[in-house]
Amino acid sequence: MSTTTVEAARRALGPVGAFLPVPTTSAPPADLQRDAVRRLERSGYPAAWTNEGIGKDALVQLAVLLAATEQMVFGTGIANIWARSPQTTHAAAALLAQAYPGRLVLGLGVGYPQQAATVGREFGTPLATMRDYLQQMTTPGQLPAPDAAYPRIIAANGPKMLALASEITDGAMPAMVQPDVTAQARRLLGPDKLLVVLVDASAGQGDAATIAATVREHIAAGADHVTVGMAIGTDFTTGVDRLEHLAPALLEPT
Repeated sequence: MSTTTVEAARRALGPVGAFLPVPTTSAPPADLQRDAVRRLERSGYPAAWTNEGIGKDALVQLAVLLAATEQMVFGTGIANIWARSPQTTHAAAALLAQAYPGRLVLGLGVGYPQQAATVGREFGTPLATMRDYLQQMTTPGQLPAPDAAYPRIIAANGPKMLALASEITDGAMPAMVQPDVTAQARRLLGPDKLLVVLVDASAGQGDAATIAATVREHIAAGADHVTVGMAIGTDFTTGVDRLEHLAPALLEPT
């Protein structure tokens, strides 16, 4: 972790990215996902983000999508710590970072007690659990991990998790918050950490101009990068269509 890592991520991500839709009835086929990120890359989005829960492997998904695009940066928003061991997460992320330099941001989140129970683990306290996971990531495993750096951020809306992000990661990712919360997050993180904010860009949140204004408010409040996404359960193609429609307003130079 270093200022250089954060600065490189800021440049690569740009100010606005797309959060891939999260359907809940069926997984979108790989070819549909490849086509989607190519469309979004052509629309001008420099970055795309994907979610994870028990039963889905976001890092495998990103391996497919990285290979399908030319320069797009991908982030996990958020990789679930219960989905794999800390050393395995680090090794997988490091291999992607080695294969696609500068195109990966690893976002991690502690999730929910029921997710821990699903894999037979004790949830514990969120702060202690997250700290322990982060510290174990670089503990040597049975086989060596690739020697490649990548930025790590954690899901953090509250002050305690933001303080942990400031202490031992490259930054934080608050989700669905107001600009005043983004400003508070920047104050708690300090100037040298990456601040990524997830904003709801569903049709019910307004037209393209309204969403663009919201994005600008978060950037003015201190966000380095705002990723716009749809409500969970949105049809994948419908969500990608909206992201493509929003692109001219969101990506217009300010």
